[in-house]
Amino acid sequence: MDMMRRLKSFASGRSFSDSEMEVPVITGNGTETGQIITTTIGGNNGQPKQTVMYLAERVVGTGTFGVVFQAKCLESGELVAIKKVLQDKRYKNRELQVMRLLENPNVVQLKHFFYSTTEKDEVYLNLVLEYVPETIYRVLKQFSSMNQHMPIFFVKLYIYQICRSLNYLHNVIGVCHRDIKPQNILVNPRTHQVKLCDFGSAKILVPGEPNISYICSRYYRAPELIFGATEYTTAIDMWSVGCVMAELHHGQPLFPGDSGVDQLVEIIKILGTPTREEIKCMNPNYTEFKFPQIKAHSWHKMFNKRMPPEAVDLVSRLLQYSPNLRCTALDACAHHFFDDLRQPNACLPNGKPLPPLFNFTTQELAHATQEVRDRLIPDHLKNS
Repeated sequence: MDMMRRLKSFASGRSFSDSEMEVPVITGNGTETGQIITTTIGGNNGQPKQTVMYLAERVVGTGTFGVVFQAKCLESGELVAIKKVLQDKRYKNRELQVMRLLENPNVVQLKHFFYSTTEKDEVYLNLVLEYVPETIYRVLKQFSSMNQHMPIFFVKLYIYQICRSLNYLHNVIGVCHRDIKPQNILVNPRTHQVKLCDFGSAKILVPGEPNISYICSRYYRAPELIFGATEYTTAIDMWSVGCVMAELHHGQPLFPGDSGVDQLVEIIKILGTPTREEIKCMNPNYTEFKFPQIKAHSWHKMFNKRMPPEAVDLVSRLLQYSPNLRCTALDACAHHFFDDLRQPNACLPNGKPLPPLFNFTTQELAHATQEVRDRLIPDHLKNS
């Protein structure tokens, strides 16, 4: 089978046109420091083809998915991140399909893509992404190494942008991310703009169609997934946001389970034993009800006085057993916890402007009530 036909067979769930499949295929590993990768861009819709050369500089992330490395475009000097993923015919890879749909200030941008092969005839998809130097995970580690907690201002700024990105994903694109965690949230340390990344687990959830429940990294996994639910909703992402928000305040994961069962124990220790009705909301097919009866902790006691009351309220609205009771991403953005960001004089601690927070598109606000719209757009920007 020739290479282009093989690549078509890897394109999961969608048939590309011939012009779209005219993507370059290069040979070689392509991740060694100092290696130069030559590929082409353009060539569609009458655009001229253009040769682009990247110098692979260093590996910045590895995982079961493959590898991410920093590279420099030799023509422009621009830094990019190249995510290299093995195309395994046994599994659906929706990442390219999803990424080609995305365009939002709080989502990492796909610049272009190409395929590469190895001597073993393995096919890799290479996603060329905008380069963002930090992750919230590493920023949090920096504060922890200095025995400091992340300032509440940055917790507000980062969580707000995460919620905005998820409103875009959930309501504009119709995609569930399914792996929200600090490692998948990029941040520019100069501007403090946040970008959601890693769409390797992302999927359009169709009501009535089953999904795998073994998804999302364990510490951030919603309880309905632990209960084996296969017809879950985008509310699983909002549970993960609640876990991330609590971690930014707390300095460490809120539910650090060593296994699925242990994870549930950690959740029950704080939220208390779920009621039969709550278990039914999470997974109607779950029939085991043998849990020790544990009372819920007070959220306010959990976080002492470090977490403001508005923050405690938002966390409690996100970390609900019943998925349909969890705060949506857009309602979260409108929460009083973020009111300081909407003040006319709001700026970064160094006096520089905030990153874009309120440039909502009509599509982003399509599901908002008038009350939510009024809260989302600051008064000083409503007539501008």
